[in-house]
Amino acid sequence: MSLTGLFLMLFLVVHLAGNLQLLKDDGGEAFNTYAFFMTHNPLIKVISYTLYAFILIHAIQGLVLWRANRAARGNVKYAVNHVRSNERAARNMAWLGIVIFIFLILHLWQFWLQMKMGVLPPVEVDAYDHPVQNLYLPVMEAFENPLYVLFYVLCMVVIGFHLWHGFWSSFQTLGLDHKRYTPIIRGVGYLYSIGISAGFAIIPILIYLNH
Repeated sequence: MSLTGLFLMLFLVVHLAGNLQLLKDDGGEAFNTYAFFMTHNPLIKVISYTLYAFILIHAIQGLVLWRANRAARGNVKYAVNHVRSNERAARNMAWLGIVIFIFLILHLWQFWLQMKMGVLPPVEVDAYDHPVQNLYLPVMEAFENPLYVLFYVLCMVVIGFHLWHGFWSSFQTLGLDHKRYTPIIRGVGYLYSIGISAGFAIIPILIYLNH
């Protein structure tokens, strides 16, 4: 669970760097170049299929752990239930993960599947001597819809909470738990979760406001 989570967190950094190309005022040149490279480079394609497998493994493992924890607690109720913030976050991880998984399915269906089916219009880019699919077009159309922008931003908030707990707990699970280093890991995780979620969220907001 921890290893797949750390791999997915590393991927988010790369994915955010690519999505930031949407903010360039070049008519989608940089983003379409990035999209073609990420879907046609042999090494990247292998990593991508590994990513898909890790998403499924991570989701399945999360549900299995969630059900195991519920079974271990049973139906015992306490008169007073003191729950620390980190315990509450752990209990909510499954629900946050389900929301994220649904978002990923919609996200892949709306953008990735269109590229795989080859239904996007071709466009010329300077980096290649042949046309590439214009993924920039459906992305811009989606981000010009205020309801979709709101949905996307809310999903990024959910991802931020999921990342915040997942980051430090992954290191803790792997045995990297020390009174000197744990506060640093938590601090880095806090900055990472805010940076990633805010970075993704600001893209549709800026596109919507500028169009």
